[in-house]
Amino acid sequence: MLNFKNSFIGSSAKNDILSGLVVAVALVPEAIAFSFIAQVSPIVGLYAAVILGLITAIFGGKPGMISGATGAVAIVLVGVSLTAKGLLEAQGLTGADLSYGIIQYITLTAVIAGLIQIAIGALKMGKFIRLVPQPALHGFVNGLAVVIASSQFTFLEGAGAIMYGIILGTMATMYLLPKVTSAVPAGLVAIIGFTLAVFFTGADTKLVGDLANLTEFKGMLPTFSIPTTLLSMEAIIMVLPYAIIVALVGIIESLLTLSVLDEISGKRGSANQECIAQGTGNITCGFFGAMPGCAMIGQSIINYTSGGWGRLSGITAAVTLMLLIATLTDILNIIPVAILVGIMFMVAIGTFEWSSFARISKMPRSDAFVLVVVTAITIVADLAIAVISGVIISALVFAWKHAKVTARTHLEDDGTKIYDFDGPLFFGSVTAFNEQFDLAHDPKVVVLDFKDARVMDISGVEAIDAITKKYLEANKTIKIRHLSSECKDIMTNAGKFCTYEIDDPKYKVAYDY
Repeated sequence: MLNFKNSFIGSSAKNDILSGLVVAVALVPEAIAFSFIAQVSPIVGLYAAVILGLITAIFGGKPGMISGATGAVAIVLVGVSLTAKGLLEAQGLTGADLSYGIIQYITLTAVIAGLIQIAIGALKMGKFIRLVPQPALHGFVNGLAVVIASSQFTFLEGAGAIMYGIILGTMATMYLLPKVTSAVPAGLVAIIGFTLAVFFTGADTKLVGDLANLTEFKGMLPTFSIPTTLLSMEAIIMVLPYAIIVALVGIIESLLTLSVLDEISGKRGSANQECIAQGTGNITCGFFGAMPGCAMIGQSIINYTSGGWGRLSGITAAVTLMLLIATLTDILNIIPVAILVGIMFMVAIGTFEWSSFARISKMPRSDAFVLVVVTAITIVADLAIAVISGVIISALVFAWKHAKVTARTHLEDDGTKIYDFDGPLFFGSVTAFNEQFDLAHDPKVVVLDFKDARVMDISGVEAIDAITKKYLEANKTIKIRHLSSECKDIMTNAGKFCTYEIDDPKYKVAYDY
């Protein structure tokens, strides 16, 4: 249940509204650029920023987080566009009919991806984002910072001194104004000030209208439409692999963005709630002619640094963007692209985890390796692959470091040999566990004491069971102490040989807290 009293409005309604205005304008070039990447009309990306942004602003797991069309998702949609284009051209479609047909496949992808994301949230699988280690999180942030900055270079083609001057002026405004006052977001001051300066001086620089003439979309609102491909099993099978990737990439980027904002705000958001909100938003996008998307770390940080910590900021951004598209496209067209590039450069600088450079020489080599690998893969390949690679590497390193179980042995007065085990017993330490025994030379009575050890998984249980069987086959008496009741229940050979202790542990095998 949403706590609107605490989360609908952040530090103040004024900050949320002003910050939302900045974000609304900053969404425009990104939405247009990502639409071009996905090979669809700019309006498809703009509608995504409005619809997905509004739904996640109201129902998402983190107040103030901004969602819309993103590069990570747009890259996946390129495959949908190209495959659909080939199928439709084979059917003889061209021109507007071809473009409409491609959008039908993209909106179908949005619907299926949304259903997958809702399922992930409903099954409470969003908590698995906790498995992403801190070095991988820093690598993700650093990689995205580089991607955000490098994605602006496409806007600099043919740029002159005026454009570079506006970029530097915008960056200076973003850096210096907050030191003087936080009453008005620095981004909004830069947008208004430099837009008016260019308008009245007639300076020759690239404008938003030069990227795409938004006037042709004036007065247009998203309209409900069921994708014609929704009932086509052939179309569903075709887009399903892409939809799965879109869903996973969207969830990963959204939840990692949520984690970054958690660190900034000091308050924990709801991962499962965010999954459901993202899924609902993408399904709605599919039924209103928009492309799927996810949380946008750049715009989210713009919002947070501008004071937009409440849900009202995201709502303001989405509603303002829709008003700009429907009624004020002429104003959007005259905004210099250089202002928005300057804002995004400052976002990239603020996003980069600069402290990771200071820590990298002090952290364990394995953590440093994960940080560098995730950063590199995020830049050159795919966000999902980068994060999954980081998790796998960290898990393998953890398993290797902890694959050690040792035993101290001593003989009691009656000749009984005691094995006192220390360390976790799981799949990675089974070999080390088996190497502790001296079956041939052990006495007739042996005790395995797990007071200082913990059996972590079924592999550990089976290892105890197997060694017990070997001792029994050698006609030696064996006793097992300090195992949890669950371990005893699972074992077939050793369970009945466990000795009861008043302080037997209560843990469960592979129990998920």
